[in-house]
Amino acid sequence: MIDKILLFPYWFALKLRHLMFDCGLRKVNTTEVPSICVGNIAVGGTGKTPHTEMLLRMLLSDREWGGKNIAVLSRGYKRKTKGFQQVMADGTAKEYGDEPLQIKNKFPMVTVAVDKSRKEGCDFLCHPETLHTSKAGRRCMHKEVKKADLIILDDAFQHRSIKASVSIVLIDFNRPLFKDHIIPLGKLRDLPERINAADIVIVTKCPGDLNAWERCRWSEALGVKMYDNHTCCGTRKNGRKQHVFFTKTSYGPALPIFPEGDARYVYSQKLTLFSGIANDTPLRHYLSSSYKIVRHLNFPDHHKFSRADIREIEKAAGGYPTSVVMTTEKDCQRIRDCRKISDNLKLRLFYTPIQSEFLSEQENETFTAVLKAYLK
Repeated sequence: MIDKILLFPYWFALKLRHLMFDCGLRKVNTTEVPSICVGNIAVGGTGKTPHTEMLLRMLLSDREWGGKNIAVLSRGYKRKTKGFQQVMADGTAKEYGDEPLQIKNKFPMVTVAVDKSRKEGCDFLCHPETLHTSKAGRRCMHKEVKKADLIILDDAFQHRSIKASVSIVLIDFNRPLFKDHIIPLGKLRDLPERINAADIVIVTKCPGDLNAWERCRWSEALGVKMYDNHTCCGTRKNGRKQHVFFTKTSYGPALPIFPEGDARYVYSQKLTLFSGIANDTPLRHYLSSSYKIVRHLNFPDHHKFSRADIREIEKAAGGYPTSVVMTTEKDCQRIRDCRKISDNLKLRLFYTPIQSEFLSEQENETFTAVLKAYLK
């Protein structure tokens, strides 16, 4: 109600936009191959990239999809290139964006591409031969693009011009959708009622010991009437079938950003931390159990590190010469693009790998079965 009153122009514009798509006044396209949309309604920080990677691990190990050509299509936020680009592992975050480059480096066998137009990007992935006769193709003709058998659309839920085979919407456990507001009053970039259009809702960053009562409370708050607490599937009040799942975040051992990284620094008791993500609180809590965080530098999300930033990081680290210097997995993609990083700092620079996973193996199996049913 507050959004409708205080932010009426923005609320009305969103409402009108969705109404035009729902009524057929604006065209909704479907993908030629099975597709999965991974998105959110809030601004950043829900874990889209770790969940995209979770889907890739799941599909690549599947008997049916493991031998197929799986592609990931992203916008490539804050990249300097234009149009369709195939992401190459030896490229830079400046060319493709930090998240697509991270995915490509972790899954080199997967086709990763960026295009602001999701429809155009899907068309190229389904018909790569058309790249040779298009303007976009002239920018990447030297790269062989394989025809996709399945496309994962990263951060495309708000792109109504294309409809995926299955839509997955992520909600941060620590930032409930039903307690938030549209920006600038809150963090929602779309109407909260858009959750009704999702086939699967995943509540992310949950405590590992989340009990059945908490799951039911969450599902009821989202408008889903639960009929099985264990598998977290149910029916919305409007009769639409919807599935609700819960995931947690886990971190792996620290890894060097540069080849010359000295692993001995990882065993230091002191930590200099810097990050340029939407919310680094979970990471800080995790690292504080093993290190004393002596300095913490916080930059904006998707921040492009300048020479001045590198000098600030080196100055912070210089005050504690034995400390390890740590950042996030996403930030390390942009740090590798930076020049003028001293040899001493390269020895101390590490990142913490991140991974999303379901709270139980049975929930993982249930999700896999549900996902494959949609893809058929």
